[in-house]
Amino acid sequence: MAPKLEGKVALITGSGRGIGRSIALKLASEGARIVVNDLDTAPAQETVQAIRDAGGQAVACVGNVTAPDFAERFIGTAVSEYKGLDIIVNNAGYTWDNVIQKMSDEQWYAIIDCHLTAPFRILRAAQPVIRALGKAETEAGQRVVRKVVNISSMAGLFGNAGQINYSTAKAGIVGMTQTLAKEWGRMNVTVNAVAYGLIKTRLTSNANEGATANVEGREIKIGVNPGLMAAMESSIPLGRGGTPDEAAGAVYLLCIPESDYVSGQTLTCSGGLAGI
Repeated sequence: MAPKLEGKVALITGSGRGIGRSIALKLASEGARIVVNDLDTAPAQETVQAIRDAGGQAVACVGNVTAPDFAERFIGTAVSEYKGLDIIVNNAGYTWDNVIQKMSDEQWYAIIDCHLTAPFRILRAAQPVIRALGKAETEAGQRVVRKVVNISSMAGLFGNAGQINYSTAKAGIVGMTQTLAKEWGRMNVTVNAVAYGLIKTRLTSNANEGATANVEGREIKIGVNPGLMAAMESSIPLGRGGTPDEAAGAVYLLCIPESDYVSGQTLTCSGGLAGI
């Protein structure tokens, strides 16, 4: 049986590490050609090499998704390298938490720009390419369904104390998803979102270990207090946080042909958790 995504071109932001890497490897395993993105060259190239070592095709487009020229460069990489564009996964992100009275404008805009403005710019840059490809396919008597999967969060659906910037951005992604599903349906594009609950990555590691992530020169503390992590896991019906591979599976479901008539939806991937 042929791979479900044979020959498709998939662009995945934040795919050098964590959930994004698992998404890239999963889609590549089903035949997709991948444009990998990460802030840093090394993890992006590691993902590219892992895909190539498994017999797949991948190239890297390194850089910060919030850079003004990133969207055009990202879309341009797909077109120049693979002459196509079939799947876009807006996954890149991080958290920079605080309660509202202590949150600076810098914190607010950094997270809004990463989680909401960057996907907007990427999709805006993709529209002329998708329109042109679709027009050529229609004239040739072909019908090709393309896919957008935006990554949201349970925090975007229900809010989360200490994360007003992140929760607001992830709620905005749901609105963006529903709007583009209406705008792009005529181009045979499905637009859906996945809202994650607790997924175990370096961003949810033990906060007591003092790990940080460097974002544009800012050292952002990452991790979760172990006591809070235990409480969070106990509230999940499945009794545990998810793995990056399990998180990737939810995105995969919205990329394969079986979901060609699913659009404008938000799929929760939370181990059964229905609120936070």
